[in-house]
Amino acid sequence: MKVVMTTATPAALAALRPLTREQIERRLRDCARLPSLSTINSALRDLLGADQRYTAQVAEIIRRDPSLTARLLRLVNSVYYGLSTPVNSIEDAVLYLGVRQIRQLVMVTPVIEDFTKLAGGVAFPWRDFWQHCISTAILTREVIGALQMPSDEVDYVSGLVHDVGKIALAAAFPEHFVAIYRHPELATLDLRQIETDTLGMDHAELGALYLKNHNLPDVLVEVARHHHQPERATHHAPVVAAVHIADLLTRHAGIGYSGNAATVLDADWLETPAWDILYPDKADAEKAIARASLQRTLERLPTILEGMV
Repeated sequence: MKVVMTTATPAALAALRPLTREQIERRLRDCARLPSLSTINSALRDLLGADQRYTAQVAEIIRRDPSLTARLLRLVNSVYYGLSTPVNSIEDAVLYLGVRQIRQLVMVTPVIEDFTKLAGGVAFPWRDFWQHCISTAILTREVIGALQMPSDEVDYVSGLVHDVGKIALAAAFPEHFVAIYRHPELATLDLRQIETDTLGMDHAELGALYLKNHNLPDVLVEVARHHHQPERATHHAPVVAAVHIADLLTRHAGIGYSGNAATVLDADWLETPAWDILYPDKADAEKAIARASLQRTLERLPTILEGMV
């Protein structure tokens, strides 16, 4: 089990008390926003969405962002792409990866950087956390793709930020965050119950409030609030259900670390009622195809993630 290291004394942590909802909301209002969620590299996004896509133009925009450039070259040179010689040219990397993968990098890079700033100096296995978030985003896209639903990247972004409440928890309530992840029964009790008992609110509700405070789209708010209980979603149930399945599968496969140390069994993601939200007519054959596709993507994920974060 991964634990948080802190300078806070055991006595100080033991003295912590849950806060009222009013206290929690007041602190959240002072929590810095994530500019990347509303302005995800608009220049590159528009260029990639145009009918004519010029590699040189895309490469020039990528060059302006050193972090994005580094991730691009690291990803294209990963074992997954099986290249015999290293790629050092951004133009070549764009050609190899294609528009879809570039879109994902464009979204991931600024969001992770904003998350890192927001979490501040709270020690936690953040790289593993980012891998969990990105894996959930990729698998959410896979689930939605199997349904052949139209996508404007909202499915990917929803998967990417579903656990934003944990970031807000670390940013606004660092001592409570530490107490939660030092809890002696973290691996056996429900994480949300530990959060509620320790802070007064769980990360799902906290994330929804944070996103709502910053006027983010309703779909992101609903995903944050209900990704553990998709049956409670009212307006964007298919996306919430897809994120729920992707989150469970990522945890079951041991990809990254969400902070939730409880074991996820095979049956937990295979038999979750979220499948009935996505396939209300109980089309077992279609569910089986979607599950098989997820398993194939899962095999490639560790190498993809090594290149992205």
